[in-house]
Amino acid sequence: MVTPPSDEELAGLPALAPRLADALRALGYGVSGLRQLLDDDGLAALDRGEPEAVVRKIDLALDRPGLAAVVSAFIVGDAVDLVPWLGEELVADCVRCGVLRAVGDAAQHPRHAATIDVRPVEVDGVERLVFSDRDASMTDHVPGPDHVLGVGRASRSLLDITPMDPVGSVLDLGAGCGVQALGQHGAGSITATDVHPRACLYAEATLAAAGLADSAEVLVGSWFQPVAGRRFDRIVANPPFVVGVPEVGHVYRDSGLDLDGATELMLREVPDHLEPDGTAHLLGAWAHVDSGDRGGGAGADWASRVASWLPKEGVEAWIIQRDVVDPAAYVGTWLRDESIDPRSAEGRAKTRRWLDHFAANDVVGIGFGYITLQRVDGPSSITCEDMPQPLGGPFRDEAAEWLLRTAWLRDRNADDILGARYRVRPGVAVERVELAGSEADPEQGFSPAALRVTRTDGPRWSHDTDDAVVRILSAITPDAPLATVLDVMAMLGALPEDGLDDVKEALVPVVVDLVRHGLLLPAELLDDADAHDE
Repeated sequence: MVTPPSDEELAGLPALAPRLADALRALGYGVSGLRQLLDDDGLAALDRGEPEAVVRKIDLALDRPGLAAVVSAFIVGDAVDLVPWLGEELVADCVRCGVLRAVGDAAQHPRHAATIDVRPVEVDGVERLVFSDRDASMTDHVPGPDHVLGVGRASRSLLDITPMDPVGSVLDLGAGCGVQALGQHGAGSITATDVHPRACLYAEATLAAAGLADSAEVLVGSWFQPVAGRRFDRIVANPPFVVGVPEVGHVYRDSGLDLDGATELMLREVPDHLEPDGTAHLLGAWAHVDSGDRGGGAGADWASRVASWLPKEGVEAWIIQRDVVDPAAYVGTWLRDESIDPRSAEGRAKTRRWLDHFAANDVVGIGFGYITLQRVDGPSSITCEDMPQPLGGPFRDEAAEWLLRTAWLRDRNADDILGARYRVRPGVAVERVELAGSEADPEQGFSPAALRVTRTDGPRWSHDTDDAVVRILSAITPDAPLATVLDVMAMLGALPEDGLDDVKEALVPVVVDLVRHGLLLPAELLDDADAHDE
């Protein structure tokens, strides 16, 4: 692999990026161009990190030699003659910035190899180019401690969970290559920060190539230090959340804080930097710690641990655990992330030290997930739940609606819940599960085993229920308050008139849970949505 650019060389990249991006786009270098050049099989090989399979697809693209050349250089990492496609002046400027290195005899066979990644991505329906250090997916090398990551799976997850509608001000904390800031292009102002000066140079280049340099500022500094005393309408963060020993091996993933200290720091400090009603959208990881009285195992009370990091006043929080893994699997995953073979002497030594640290701190599992926060008036409300099921679409839509639903619930008492009008969400299904009789009595037939109401859109939340609740849901109409619906059902004999007050009291928490997960929608929210659409 060619030598990566120094920070001094990269200082010229933000000014160069718009010219380079324009030249690449003119050759069709983008998401759609890659799809046409490589087709589905080639893109799959690219995702798997199989360069020769990608090259075979490129070699077949005889009708697009310019696109083939720049894909070979900036994605595969091969040395090619770029002068016919980028021009002598731009190639020379790229060499001065360390973006390209001359390979072989420049006089006889001028070839250049790219030292950085310039990766096409689609963000909020717009094709962009993201600048970062070269990763190890296409070339055999070990990224160094100062490596600036490109668009990885975590970055794509954060893009998926973060709203992209325009707001006044956005903070992208731990901006890295700047890809999250691209999703906020409609904001009045964008502030991107990173502790790593090299990352800030790449973020500036990414924003400049997207034409966002005038509406964005990029600041160097640790955590919230660069924006001390400032507040924002939206905060987006993919912090270095790796749970491990308190040291920095790689700036992009290690915070230097012990265990899950990075996520703790974010949750403690984010609320102070949000405007009223402002929201934060974060990725996080947390330790599952065996308290000694739960029998250990993953599932030790992670929710209480994470909730304790948030203030008692002023926050609506939704913390979703998407996955939890055992310590050994977690360590192996992150060793491979830094291109260390767990079987090597180095890999075994790091594994032993990491697992010893987990054992000394009673860590029995590590959870990962999504965090949605909103600054509110009044006591904090914190919801922690597991969501292992498929998302069923962009999670940002569900998170935005969840905040609306919880805001509606926040100040309502039992009488308010019963006095409100509702509609069952379109597509909600009633699932009746019946199981066949036992082997000892095969003639028994089928017996009821479960009754559930389930969303068929979004995260597909599912709630166990009973026939009485199903009857009530079937009768609910947005034209009448819930209490009135229950009274009419009692008059018609569908509910007992004696004890109807007890039925209403028992139904309130059921309705709250169904509203929280969007199976039951308050008519007021539907009316607001219809008015907004008009």
